[in-house]
Amino acid sequence: MKKLAVFAFCIFLASGGARQMMASGSAAQAADKTAPSYDLKGQAALDLADLQKKFTSLAEAIPAEKYTWRPEAGVRSINELFLHVAAAGFGFPTMMGTAPAPGFDGKGFEKSTADKAKIIGWLNKSFTYSIAAVNSMSNADFAKALPKLGPDANEGDVIYLMVVHAHEHLGQSIAYARANGVVPPWTAAAAKKNPQAPQD
Repeated sequence: MKKLAVFAFCIFLASGGARQMMASGSAAQAADKTAPSYDLKGQAALDLADLQKKFTSLAEAIPAEKYTWRPEAGVRSINELFLHVAAAGFGFPTMMGTAPAPGFDGKGFEKSTADKAKIIGWLNKSFTYSIAAVNSMSNADFAKALPKLGPDANEGDVIYLMVVHAHEHLGQSIAYARANGVVPPWTAAAAKKNPQAPQD
């Protein structure tokens, strides 16, 4: 019976049934005029604010003498990683035409300092700038086309990529911290409440 079902499905595919299903799905998607249920603007601003707290608290927790640590040659050090995150927060909004942040120069920025206080300052400025850029957008702006980035690109894509990029490097930052014996502060706080909880 099982072999018969598999055989019947293969015939269905060969007869063009799969193409009909895909065409039907595409038509239904094109006909869907329902307003999106996900608020990218509100969620992105909230997410960036949480990322700001995590990056800055982790940067505070890592000793200053560890800022030049890197896992191996040719890989970003801790200070370079944090400055890379800050630079991205300044850079992504300008892809949509947002005015550049005053006082920020991207040239050589990632290697510009290993000073802990300055780096934390840059992280705060960067997240403040990127959150303001998101909050300044109208809901309609998120669907505004950006053909220079691709035929189907829009401003919402830029915001999505900015948030994803920060999350990617938060994970990397956690790994760097752990390699140097530093527990992320939010994980330490959660462990105090529940020692059995899984840790970052």
